[in-house]
Amino acid sequence: MATEQQQVSFGETVYDEEGNELGRVRGVDEHGFYVTTAAGVVAMSVEHEADTKAGIKELQWRCWDCGEIGEIDEMPETCPNCGAPEEELYYWQQD
Repeated sequence: MATEQQQVSFGETVYDEEGNELGRVRGVDEHGFYVTTAAGVVAMSVEHEADTKAGIKELQWRCWDCGEIGEIDEMPETCPNCGAPEEELYYWQQD
């Protein structure tokens, strides 16, 4: 079965195959896209996503504008480095 690729944009709302809202796109990288989850949606944890061969990864936030990285338990409303709004911050896994 062929899989078709679709393009997503920042801030775009994404849905599962059944039409249920998953959340808004907050980041995109070579592995795919990241969303803020809609109310009632259970997000996958780092343990679900981490490749055990690569070692333990820490979930952090990252600014799309300037690349600043910070601890996820201190998720800011704006980037403390460049002032980018919350919409420019996305979840990031780092070794």
